[in-house]
Amino acid sequence: MLSSHRLKVLLEVFRAGSIAGAARSLRLSPSAVSHQLSRLEEEAGVGLVERSAHSLRLTAAGRRLATRAQEVLDLIEAAEKDLLAQARADAGQLRIGFFGSAGYRLLPMALSSFTRRHPAVELDLVLGQPHELLPDVERGALDVLVVFEHALDPWKPPDGVEVTHLFDEPQLLVMPLGHPAGQRPRVRLADLADEPWITTFGTDTPVSVLERASALEGFSPAIRCRSDHYEVTLGLVRAGLGVALVPSLGTQGATGVRICQVDGPRLYRRIGAAARPTNPNPALRSFIGYLRDAAARLRVGSR
Repeated sequence: MLSSHRLKVLLEVFRAGSIAGAARSLRLSPSAVSHQLSRLEEEAGVGLVERSAHSLRLTAAGRRLATRAQEVLDLIEAAEKDLLAQARADAGQLRIGFFGSAGYRLLPMALSSFTRRHPAVELDLVLGQPHELLPDVERGALDVLVVFEHALDPWKPPDGVEVTHLFDEPQLLVMPLGHPAGQRPRVRLADLADEPWITTFGTDTPVSVLERASALEGFSPAIRCRSDHYEVTLGLVRAGLGVALVPSLGTQGATGVRICQVDGPRLYRRIGAAARPTNPNPALRSFIGYLRDAAARLRVGSR
């Protein structure tokens, strides 16, 4: 392996045309420069300089290596600058995964504050379901992933990944305007047992959280449509085609529907940030802090 320090010495000898000139530029003694050239020749396994009593000149191999040395030193300098940027929270890159309804308010609120403080950090945002993107966190393709976990459908993160809890998000009942049950602030799922339902797909199984909760209430819901896109769910409910159980993040900005709390056993999702605790990216810790702040503001606003 060639020493970058000795390559720099060779390059200065090439530029100055003498050991004395290189020594002045490098602030070394002439004997130190000569010693470094000898060590570089040992590393290269080929003669790089021709010495005489009163002069020194580079061999053809020495001249060729000197021209390459500038390219090598430029690459090393670029790598060092990149590492320095990665070591600072106000530079580098942050790769963030998130699920759809986290992109309505939670993530934008966190990123708005984060980017004002760290405008030079390059962001790479990836949309997907937590169970689809968790392997990317595990292998380092994502720095952090905003995740959810239903209390009725728990899961464990992969080895080497930890989840920082942000807040518990309630599930809410969504009904068309004018629905009789919508006049009450709290409604039991069983009160809507005969209604057509708009629900989601399951995570690892075909059974959705609505179906799990309904089973505990003693009925099996009639599913009219399944969608993991809450804009679709709200649109179908707004059109009077059914009722739905929607997490509060999914109801942000909803109009033309009636939203009620669930009466009975508390239904909620745990919202968190999944990351590898060994990830050295300093921007990661800062971003999770802004996620916490955004989650706290959402909790206060929902009271």
